[in-house]
Amino acid sequence: MDSAHLDQAESESKRRRDAAIRLTAPGTALRHALDMIIAGHMGALICVGDTENVLAAGDDGFKLDISFTANRLFELSKMDGAIVVDKGMTQILRANYHLNPDPALPTTETGMRHRTAARMSLLTQATVISVSERRQVVNVYVDGWGYQLRTVPEIMSSVNQLLVAMQSTRQQIDRRLLRLTTLELDNYVTLGDIADIFYLFEVILSVNEELDACILQLGSEGKTVQMQREEYMGDVDEEYTLMIRDYARDSSEDNARVIRRALHSADNSSIHDAANVARLLGYDDRTEDSIMTPLGLRTLSNISVVRKGMADKIVDEYGSLQHLMDELDENPSRLDDIGVKNPDVLADSLYRMWGKRQ
Repeated sequence: MDSAHLDQAESESKRRRDAAIRLTAPGTALRHALDMIIAGHMGALICVGDTENVLAAGDDGFKLDISFTANRLFELSKMDGAIVVDKGMTQILRANYHLNPDPALPTTETGMRHRTAARMSLLTQATVISVSERRQVVNVYVDGWGYQLRTVPEIMSSVNQLLVAMQSTRQQIDRRLLRLTTLELDNYVTLGDIADIFYLFEVILSVNEELDACILQLGSEGKTVQMQREEYMGDVDEEYTLMIRDYARDSSEDNARVIRRALHSADNSSIHDAANVARLLGYDDRTEDSIMTPLGLRTLSNISVVRKGMADKIVDEYGSLQHLMDELDENPSRLDDIGVKNPDVLADSLYRMWGKRQ
């Protein structure tokens, strides 16, 4: 299978995993039933979706074809065997159903229910849920991948730590970017300065991914966390891309996306390694102390009179932020010629950022 098909298969598998997490998140009817099963100190094996293949892997049991409710699922879990539910969670099709997946299918699970659940998720495209009567835990399986459901307090404990880390990292990024703007206007940015800020961007993006997973697991309980996360993240994504474009040899958006993927997949030591960062940016002859000249896209985009797309136009005209600063006093009308409204405000804003008056 080529890389494109592998990426597509992985994307589809992730989509099913995310759908399974949403299906079992707090606030859903299925999660309510699972909570009742746990509270009743019972076990259960539940298959949701891909019913044709699920039914083909078993026999016996009771044919029901009744509408789904959390209470019915709870009551039916008092019997042995599996409960089969349709993909839309509207019908309970079977109860006490005996599943017989191929025992040769690989699994690292030990309990009988969990082994059966993991194998059924490999054999079919169903979401398979196993509730352990002895350990009182719920595991959800998709494509052989499994995760254990956590309670809202358990998830919120992780969320609180992640939000603290996100807030702290965002503050560091803001301080570093403020300093970077001054260094850019002084034309004294080093490769080491860039690598340090890239690292902070990667830290906050990693925290953001972990928060995403928690918010997904929180279901209806995650709205407040989502709002807090959005407040801290703000324009981080756009700032990161613009900064990469500022310093990459190829400043296109497509190349910036390629560099971001490479940075995100790199380990911590590689991101801290200035020479490695230079290679990703397209340079083979730079050291940590090498001076890097920015295009100025990030700085210009933070000025209110610079409309969307205008920063690229200014950079195309002047070549770099330093060349723009050199010509502001001598020929400000050139900004008029390329369509910049209020060039005096733009110039004044740049001087204010620089800490100097025009």
